[in-house]
Amino acid sequence: MIERLWSGRSSLYLLLLPLSLLYGLVSNLIRLSYVWGWRRAWRAPVPVVVVGNLTAGGNGKTPVVIWLVEALQKRGFRPGVVSRGYGGRAAHYPLVLDSFTSTQQAGDEPVLIYQRTGAAVAVSPVRRDAVQALLAKGEVDVIISDDGLQHYALARDVEIVVVDGQRRFGNGWWLPAGPMRERVSRLRGVDAVITNGGEAQAGEIAMTLLPGLAVNVKTHEVQPLSALNNVVAMAGIGHPPRFFATLRQQGVRPVREVPFADHQNYTAAQLTALTEPDQLLLMTEKDAVKARAFAADNWWYLPVEAQLQASQAATLLNSIIAHLSR
Repeated sequence: MIERLWSGRSSLYLLLLPLSLLYGLVSNLIRLSYVWGWRRAWRAPVPVVVVGNLTAGGNGKTPVVIWLVEALQKRGFRPGVVSRGYGGRAAHYPLVLDSFTSTQQAGDEPVLIYQRTGAAVAVSPVRRDAVQALLAKGEVDVIISDDGLQHYALARDVEIVVVDGQRRFGNGWWLPAGPMRERVSRLRGVDAVITNGGEAQAGEIAMTLLPGLAVNVKTHEVQPLSALNNVVAMAGIGHPPRFFATLRQQGVRPVREVPFADHQNYTAAQLTALTEPDQLLLMTEKDAVKARAFAADNWWYLPVEAQLQASQAATLLNSIIAHLSR
């Protein structure tokens, strides 16, 4: 239903326009309060790079954060990541992640980033507090803010927006009548636009998500995706159809596709009930970090890597490194 509203295929979104206009008014006032100096953003003593989006729902932002962290690590930098920690509830904030931190505490995306990159990660509703927690440990020389494009209380040196190349901006309206957090005109003020899938427009950096080998959630065994048969696919991400489409593109025809809400927490019984004894359960890596503690032998996940257009990616990375060298 939401997809039909936000894409413009249903005119029922018109009923929500008064709420959208209110949302747009409030969000613009918040941004302008910082632009005009009514409120002052806090500036960290190290460069801050924000990776965010203009729309609600999954755009591929987390793979971009992982790509950026790993690219900076390869060049000798020590990036740290801060996040709101959506979907988690910690006993205290800021929370600096370690190998024992659960997704119930920190949220699924921060745990995924921590496990994939080994970078220092902290979560807090107030990103300034998360940044200060990482700086206090002396482990970082650049901060990557996972999401937070609209968190204007944190000053930033570089803004990167990730766009879903298939869905773009839907009907173009603010939430809740449309998917927009800010209007498309906001792109004129950012440093880079990365387009995930579809066709990148002029000035945008093309990106695709490349699937890797399938990994067993419990044993960490790896297998080519083609070796998995009789698969039930599940995805609890911002846009589950993208994961199912990736599987079909790789030649996997699931016997069933089960979408869940983004950031949903699972129980062992809930996921076990999805398959018959002779079937495999195949999920996203984001789902796997939530299911690892109670995984069954027949549960697998498919990691993906962000691949950006090479020359444009190099230009973006060099621009970021130039900030780090100042």
